[in-house]
Amino acid sequence: MKENKGKKVLLAEKREQAMIEGILEGSPDGIGVVVVRLDCGCRKMAAVSKEGDPASKIIMYRDQAETICAKCKEDNGSFVRVTESFIHWVEPAPSEKLQQEISLKVLGSNTAN
Repeated sequence: MKENKGKKVLLAEKREQAMIEGILEGSPDGIGVVVVRLDCGCRKMAAVSKEGDPASKIIMYRDQAETICAKCKEDNGSFVRVTESFIHWVEPAPSEKLQQEISLKVLGSNTAN
């Protein structure tokens, strides 16, 4: 995810919300869900713990499709095809400092603008 100087906040889309809720339901240690949107329209999601570790398996899906696309089947949703990524936090959300630490650990940083 590119660091935006204007601090653009990415939010889960309505169609992602049900998947997020399902992931959190099966992940008692999850304090958020990482959402990765790919250029093909597929999504990758996984719960994250307060330590920034995985708290669930990675789920890949494509809206209104029975399966992920052929490209994702081939490269497992390569990071070079990521268009957006963020963490959807469970309320009450952790402190801003902890959110930044976990985001950096999970999503990394991209200083190229």
